[in-house]
Amino acid sequence: MVRKRRDGRAALLYLLPAGVLLVGLMAYPLYQLVQISFYKYGQAQASGAAPLVFLGFDNYAELFGDTEFWSVLLSTVLFAAVCVIGSLLVGTALAVLASRVRVVPRMLLFLAALGAWATPAMAGSYVWLFLFDRDFGLVNEVLGTTGHSWTYDQVSTYALVAAEVIWCSFPFVMVTMYAGIKGISAEVLEAAQLDGASWWKSATAVILPILRPLLTIATIQSIIWDFKIFTQIYVMTNGGGVAGRNLVLNVYAYQKAFAGGDYGMGAAIGVVTTVLLMLITVIYLRAQRRSGWQP
Repeated sequence: MVRKRRDGRAALLYLLPAGVLLVGLMAYPLYQLVQISFYKYGQAQASGAAPLVFLGFDNYAELFGDTEFWSVLLSTVLFAAVCVIGSLLVGTALAVLASRVRVVPRMLLFLAALGAWATPAMAGSYVWLFLFDRDFGLVNEVLGTTGHSWTYDQVSTYALVAAEVIWCSFPFVMVTMYAGIKGISAEVLEAAQLDGASWWKSATAVILPILRPLLTIATIQSIIWDFKIFTQIYVMTNGGGVAGRNLVLNVYAYQKAFAGGDYGMGAAIGVVTTVLLMLITVIYLRAQRRSGWQP
């Protein structure tokens, strides 16, 4: 018990500098975001032409009473879920592949993956738009569907953006899981094989429990990244799609705050998004603890 307390204190000391930096960078912006959400704050207030009007929770009441908000929230959750699951599946599959191939193919695989990871979100979005262009895109040319618009239908638009997000997100999962796989002792796998375990049994009963901490980190990071997607949706749907059919919370907040000039409502959406991300992370960690893993 004494050793655990000593280790806990040492861990806190190591984390203290990073904690101070995070508080310094995030505390004030979050405070400002919450504060603005309680006021009527538009162009007139921002320019000083009109005084601030305290609204209390009126912005939140209006937001929760708006059916469009609930529709956008549902779309955001479903879109983020597809992106997270896709990134985990593709990244883990390629990590397993990388651990089984020779040096040169593995190096090429990692170079290709890191190239996708290093591509700026805006540049990647325009590349994907060009590939799926209705008149000059390579995909339509190969499929013989020249003239087909991939960004007109709501579902196909979300699917296209999700594919681009997965393309630029899976390398993080791949590198993380590959490091975990290479860290598994060969003796452990050999012991499982000697006990008669099949490849599937070894993967689910031996490898997966060992990789669970890394998988948890990759999942939480993916949830945070994919839930707050903005650039890909905004660029590839030209601001939210036809008649706003492809909105997610961040683009919705941008439209309310900057296009609509209602910064108070935009701030309220930002606060709700932050709280939802924290709740999702806590729920996921609690589920992991119930299954037996302690972070």
